[in-house]
Amino acid sequence: MKLLVKAPAKINLALDVLGKRNDGYHEVKMIMTTIDLADRIELVELEEDAIKIISHSRFVPDDNRNLAFQAANLLKKRFNVKKGVAISIMKAIPVAAGLAGGSSDAAATLRGLNKLWDLKLTIDELAEIGSEIGSDVSFCVYGGTAVATGRGEKIQHIEAPPHCWVILAKPTIGVSTADVYKNLSLEDIKHPDVDGMVEAIKGQNYFKICDLVGNVLEDVTLKLYPEVAHIKEQMKKFGADAVLMSGSGPTVFGLVQHESRMQRIYNGLRGFCEHVYAVRLIGERNTLE
Repeated sequence: MKLLVKAPAKINLALDVLGKRNDGYHEVKMIMTTIDLADRIELVELEEDAIKIISHSRFVPDDNRNLAFQAANLLKKRFNVKKGVAISIMKAIPVAAGLAGGSSDAAATLRGLNKLWDLKLTIDELAEIGSEIGSDVSFCVYGGTAVATGRGEKIQHIEAPPHCWVILAKPTIGVSTADVYKNLSLEDIKHPDVDGMVEAIKGQNYFKICDLVGNVLEDVTLKLYPEVAHIKEQMKKFGADAVLMSGSGPTVFGLVQHESRMQRIYNGLRGFCEHVYAVRLIGERNTLE
């Protein structure tokens, strides 16, 4: 039996850090929403009791460092599954980009194997298991739009933002999330209005959403990586309605309502940036088939 599952990327419309936790993680409050840029995960059942990762990108590990491998391994052990699976990962989301590509691959693997192995788990149970793999995996199991708290694993669903274009640009650098958090000064944070953003989304107020985007990690990454600052400046100059870095970076996204302006910004960025994408917001939750 074979299954194909989509693994969409996410962006952070707001990302706030509230403090350091005893477990070494940071307490966060953020709004995440899915976008129409997705990896494809193909799951093929194996008779042999093994997990095989088939990676089509040299930047994606094919061993137990891979989050999709960890997802499959966790399900196998917890539910005593004696069959194996080959997991083929076809990347469209850039790697180490602040778009939760690895987490979304793991979440898609959980959803797919639930069906392939007939585990009959609910989406809430899958999200709970996902939280053991990584902070963003719970959200990626659900998809849609949500306020995430704790270390990112506590999910409160909200409605999708109004439809618009999302332009993404990623410089050819990697960003260490650990380094970004290490350089974050909790005393100097200018906290974004996350609650105001929730109300703006509920009211479908596109321009209010654009006014309220904010990410406390952005200042740190912009100082450490000037390439990211350059992309942000150019995207603003080309006329995006809102511009923000996603996650710990280095991807910068811009929100645009009109297709003609989206095309102009896309073309402008392609002049100096290799990884540029123009996609739509999805913002709708996943369902288990």
